[in-house]
Amino acid sequence: MRITDVKLTLFAWDDIPATQYGQHTGKFAGRSQLGLLTISTDEGIDGHAFLGSASRGAQMDGESLIHFLKPIVMGQDPLDRERLYQAMYKRQRMTTLRAIGAVDIALWDIAGKYAEMPIHRLMGSYRTSCPAYASSAVLPSPEAYAEEAQRYKQDGWAAYKIHPPTRWQEDIKVCEAVRKAVGDDYRIMLDATWCYQYPEALRVGFAVEALDFYWYEDPLGEEDILNYVKLRQQLSVPIMATEYSPGGLPSYAQWLTLQATDYLRGDVAVKGGLTACLKTAHLAEAFSMNYEIHHGGNSLNNFANLHLTMAVKNCEFFEVLLPAAAQKYGIIDDIEPDSNGLVHAVEKPGLGADIDFELIERKKVAVLG
Repeated sequence: MRITDVKLTLFAWDDIPATQYGQHTGKFAGRSQLGLLTISTDEGIDGHAFLGSASRGAQMDGESLIHFLKPIVMGQDPLDRERLYQAMYKRQRMTTLRAIGAVDIALWDIAGKYAEMPIHRLMGSYRTSCPAYASSAVLPSPEAYAEEAQRYKQDGWAAYKIHPPTRWQEDIKVCEAVRKAVGDDYRIMLDATWCYQYPEALRVGFAVEALDFYWYEDPLGEEDILNYVKLRQQLSVPIMATEYSPGGLPSYAQWLTLQATDYLRGDVAVKGGLTACLKTAHLAEAFSMNYEIHHGGNSLNNFANLHLTMAVKNCEFFEVLLPAAAQKYGIIDDIEPDSNGLVHAVEKPGLGADIDFELIERKKVAVLG
């Protein structure tokens, strides 16, 4: 089997609600573009992936994907994923990990369709379901967070994570309001989105520690690793970092050797695809650490994340980022937790998602290739 074509169809995503997750995103709304990546083969099997998100249009990474990555995979056997991943990773200075990740996911989709099994079975399935947690946007008041957390607790979800206003004193008030609303026995987390200096991070850390938070995520800048070491030495609440630590798989090594975090973190979009994330999950397992998988930024990436979650032991939750209208698009039947707050493994071949090709054709902006 050989790859005969690679193309990226850009399509419009309209009516995105005003949304913010921290200082790093700002407030985004209105329109964006997703890209449907299609890798075709001489045996008639196509692999697909989505590129882009509501806050970062696919056109930002798409040109470099076609220019630098398409020549690497053209004419190659799509089942040689490891060799192709290594070749693409060498081009990361010329393209992006998001582009590499999209190509890698499409190659896994081909492999699953070729083998007539879902990707998680190719990886080696560990389970068939996983608890989901609700991951907030930045909300206008502590009361708004408290009400939302109560609602998801009542709906049976396993946990609730706060993306706060990123002003440390207000953030503590939000955390206190949520804990009071959901009671002492419900799991809640704080994702501070890299917004604090060390003294602020320590103050917030002591506060969420006293409130029995399940983890304390990204309190410091992703390059401030030495202060992460200091922070972890001062706190008993588990620290989660590495979601956006610069680079792919090799970037995790210093976090492990310096003992700067209690969890590793990443997803298929920002770390270079399923191949890189599977390696990282097994690396974390060797250190008896969880690899908690971040939201993928678009619907098809979340299908890839779901397969990864079902294939590894050391991921406790599946993240569902709110609001849905800023995260879900282009799939006919998207991932939804059941009445017990669980998401379930996909059993169709490859990614197993029902892509809305009619919508994509109707909203098509351009085809790169």
